[in-house]
Amino acid sequence: MSENPDNSAESNDGDMPFLDHLIELRSRLLRGFVFVGLLFLPTYYFAEPLFQFIAAPLMQALPAGSSMIATQVTSPFLTPFKLAIYTAVFMGIPLLLHQLWGFVSPGLYRKEKRFALPLLFSSVVLFYAGMAFSYFLVFPLVFNFFASVNPAGVSIMTDINEYLNFVLKMFMAFGLAFEIPVATFLLAWSGLSSADKMANKRPYVIIGCFVLGMLLTPPDVVSQLLLALPTWMLFEFGVLLARFVENRADSADDDASKTPEL
Repeated sequence: MSENPDNSAESNDGDMPFLDHLIELRSRLLRGFVFVGLLFLPTYYFAEPLFQFIAAPLMQALPAGSSMIATQVTSPFLTPFKLAIYTAVFMGIPLLLHQLWGFVSPGLYRKEKRFALPLLFSSVVLFYAGMAFSYFLVFPLVFNFFASVNPAGVSIMTDINEYLNFVLKMFMAFGLAFEIPVATFLLAWSGLSSADKMANKRPYVIIGCFVLGMLLTPPDVVSQLLLALPTWMLFEFGVLLARFVENRADSADDDASKTPEL
């Protein structure tokens, strides 16, 4: 029985001992940590202007003369330090995924490799797009809303550590939400679900989007809608991608059935 040509490229390390896999995994993890550490050094040097950039949406929404505060003794040091670490990790995502790809790619078929690289690239782009969406669109709207409902006579003085935690939480929430098209594509491509099945679950998805918006964002309607509505739209886009995958698979099957046997 002949093998499928698409699956002919078996892994070159199929007989590699389990210990060798662990050694390779450790090596790639160390490379990733070293790379993130190298990124951390210049990032920490520019931690102060980087924090000013992160805090700009809030500062622009606050009344004139307002400022941020540090309520803990170690906050002036630890907050920029934590910001530099997370920034180095975010910047190093492409190389970290490259190390992951180098570890798993030998075990993939040729057809799977053709899909994996575009998926990795699109995942990185969509994650960064989600972060940019939250910074340039969500933050100004949310902070202006908070400033507008501030009671008279109350001065807004946000703690720098609490603000950084809020920003990182929002970055992760929107970055992961923008990964929904990739998730739906993988479900359709792997055969675990179909476009029709996902479309039939649309009411549950919509409710889930608003529940996530309630849990992952501050307790205001504006930020919840700004997460829930794009998440729903991304799900609809993912369903379209799933239909495209199914149409391509059906066309390939039809072409294969029409090919005369030798």
